[in-house]
Amino acid sequence: MENKRMLTILLAALIVMGGIVASTYKVADSLVEIKGTNFITVSGSARQQITSDLMVWTGSFSAQSASLKEAYAKLNADQEKVKAFLSSKGIPEEQMIFSSISTNPIYEVTPSGMYTMNVMAYRLEMRVEISSTELDKLTRVSREVTELINEGIEFQSWQPQYFYTKIADLKVSMLAEATKDAKARAEQIALNTGGNIGKLRSAKMGVMQITPANSTEVSDYGINDTSSIEKAITAIVTASFEIED
Repeated sequence: MENKRMLTILLAALIVMGGIVASTYKVADSLVEIKGTNFITVSGSARQQITSDLMVWTGSFSAQSASLKEAYAKLNADQEKVKAFLSSKGIPEEQMIFSSISTNPIYEVTPSGMYTMNVMAYRLEMRVEISSTELDKLTRVSREVTELINEGIEFQSWQPQYFYTKIADLKVSMLAEATKDAKARAEQIALNTGGNIGKLRSAKMGVMQITPANSTEVSDYGINDTSSIEKAITAIVTASFEIED
């Protein structure tokens, strides 16, 4: 009788243990399914035409003389002529930013092509920079300024730079548009495989491409064109979405 009672207790314990193991297996299996949730990663893009609203133009002029004092006096006189010319073209003096003077000694060269320590002359240079929202006017001035050469001024006009100052604000809206485009692509892919798009897992914005209006150029490091007034800005977003059955 005692042996029968012990056997009954042992069988009951085995049944309970078996239930615990089965329950544990079901929980573990459920966790594996959650961790293995399918997702899809796609890229979306947004492109917008923009017009530059700021222009920065730089010019430089120089004077050279065997005497440092004479070169300095010539450069100062030329600076006043540059100011007068720019003012006559409608550029306010407060927009003219003149740099400090750069001094470069020119050393004597021997017939064999060796430089000596003997200073033959001094070449002084100064730059002027103008920033303006009046792009048409400043563009015209940058082209006409070489007229100063007729006044004996060694003037060089640099290529204008054109900028769009609202890029930071535009990035926010373009991120939303590119993410929307990525979701549409993900939905199409999921539809073809019999699934549905779930919640957004992550979104990462790539580098911005700011190119001339009709350019198709791209770069892994991004492009920031400053040579054109009319530009195109392209944003790329890489987004991951869950896929639901």
